[in-house]
Amino acid sequence: MSVLLLGAAWPLGYPEAAILGGTGLIAVALSVLRVLPARRVSAERTVVPARVARGEAAEAVVTATGRGRRGVRGVDMEDLCGGIVVAVRTGALRPGETSTAAYPLPTHRRGRLAVGPLRTVRTDLFGLARRARRCAADTSVLVRPRVHPLPLLASGRAHHIEGPSSANADGGSQAFHTLRSYVTGDDLRRVHWRSSARTGELMVRHMVDVSMPHTTVVLDTRRSAYATEGEVGPPAGRLRDDEADPLGDADDAFELAVEAAASVARTALLTRFPLRLLTAAGTVLADSRRGVVPDELLDLLALVAFSDEASLAGAFDELDRTRAGGTLVVITGSGDLTGLEALARPAARFERIVLVRTGPQPGRGTDAPANAAEGHRPAGLSAAIPCLYVDSPQALVAAWQREAAR
Repeated sequence: MSVLLLGAAWPLGYPEAAILGGTGLIAVALSVLRVLPARRVSAERTVVPARVARGEAAEAVVTATGRGRRGVRGVDMEDLCGGIVVAVRTGALRPGETSTAAYPLPTHRRGRLAVGPLRTVRTDLFGLARRARRCAADTSVLVRPRVHPLPLLASGRAHHIEGPSSANADGGSQAFHTLRSYVTGDDLRRVHWRSSARTGELMVRHMVDVSMPHTTVVLDTRRSAYATEGEVGPPAGRLRDDEADPLGDADDAFELAVEAAASVARTALLTRFPLRLLTAAGTVLADSRRGVVPDELLDLLALVAFSDEASLAGAFDELDRTRAGGTLVVITGSGDLTGLEALARPAARFERIVLVRTGPQPGRGTDAPANAAEGHRPAGLSAAIPCLYVDSPQALVAAWQREAAR
């Protein structure tokens, strides 16, 4: 603007415009000179903790240290936290003196929260010039799903002292199941010599562990499964601090589904029982036989996002190819049910099946009671399979406890 005023002043004969233009250029030059020298300060940022459950407190702590021969009156900094600019200011610093400033991090969204870059900022009094210099490395916080106290569901149809003895049970040392041919690595103490002499080949006792209930969790990751009626594409999403409010969009319903999967799976791992966790595509996200631990499970679920599968059948196809038995928990939303009819295939191979649907219950308004252990059943779903509709963490815990007591 100052340049335009100067350019138009002399041809048009307006000396006042020339004065204004010249004054503006001088002000800009002085502002640039004011911010040009770098702050004699160094800074580092730490994030505590590095992993946090969604909604729990996490903070960044910036430590600034004065450098050079002269101190600084104050240090202005800016940090980028999950796309949000956070202003940070420390007090006056003498040479070698340190000052700290802490600020909360937004942990309302699950996933990897990027923190940084942290920059020192210098501006002039009039805001005409600004200089930002990077002063700390970027970092991140892993926001994991919340877990809720859900008991492990009992499974098994045989109620004798050693439990169900079948080929589906894990190999162990508790109960004899059958005889099989010897393979390299078998314990020679389990060789059945009488049968070996009769058949002409080494036969060993196949022992099984009949006391370990298996849990298989299928987490529906399809966006269409959580989309409410009339919702098209990714919704804006309303972030709630009040968990008692019913969920009303795909993002919130999906978060509750991930929390349900995390809670069920973590309980199984903490009790050292076998667990498998699958997504809608049939991808095995976690398997206790691969040595997954509860912390690793939560780290994996922290990064789970919506997928583009058109059907849930892929998960059931994977179940058909693998070992069954125990409890099957299918967690989906209150939207699209494409592929859920395939649940009839593994129904005969599991001792117990539970369907959990998160979000508003079909056919009920938002003013209805927040919890329903048995809601409107999807078409074709066997009456023997309980269907739990939950729209909040409290409703999830209550419905699950009632199911565990059945």
